[in-house]
Amino acid sequence: MSYADITFCDQNPIKRWLQQRRLTDAIRLTAHFQDITTVLDFGAGNGELSKRLIGFFPQAQIICYEPTAHLMAEAQKNAEQFQQIRFVTDMEMVSKASVDLLYCLEVFEHLPQSETEAAFSLIGSVLRDGGIAILGVPIEIHFPALYKGIFRITRRYGDFDARPGNVLCATVGFPPQCRPVSEIAEGWRYHPHHLGFDYRRFRELLKNQPFIILKQSASPMPILGAWINPEVYFILRKSNRLLS
Repeated sequence: MSYADITFCDQNPIKRWLQQRRLTDAIRLTAHFQDITTVLDFGAGNGELSKRLIGFFPQAQIICYEPTAHLMAEAQKNAEQFQQIRFVTDMEMVSKASVDLLYCLEVFEHLPQSETEAAFSLIGSVLRDGGIAILGVPIEIHFPALYKGIFRITRRYGDFDARPGNVLCATVGFPPQCRPVSEIAEGWRYHPHHLGFDYRRFRELLKNQPFIILKQSASPMPILGAWINPEVYFILRKSNRLLS
């Protein structure tokens, strides 16, 4: 099953709408930034975001970074007709401090601790001083954990993220910590389930990185905040405050 099959082309119309909306909201939050010449889609999946970025930044080079071969194949098939997009599978192919604007959506919730630290290091190295990053992660606690858990239980009862006990723990604010770890490709460890991820801990991690948090915004209805919405975005500006 392809990435698109379980996201943008899912059989559930609400899930399809939310997947489309999260891209729209992410771009909308940063589309007002000026003098953008290089945009990086970090962990691009099937390249759908990279493709959409062209309409908002028509003069910029769009770098579509996806390290796993099968997802990169999907991305190239989806967006290879756009000459503005540069496809890379290794961040060594991206010059240091060359990126003005970086998007990383639906990535960090899948990364174990060491992979999380490596991703922060890569993002910090390619983003220029003063550059902007928008990191999108799911909300998997409280009420969002409940309605997501019920949806998952109806689809695949008994999986880690579809066990009533695990869903209940996340609903009361204490998501399970012993998350399964697998490999999405050889040598690439990841958490296959969103459940167990806690955006609050992620926000604390950001405070120890060379970034300033400019804004936190929930999606798709920002006014309702993180108590209702399934997704949250952190807009960051790279700063050298922790590097001196």
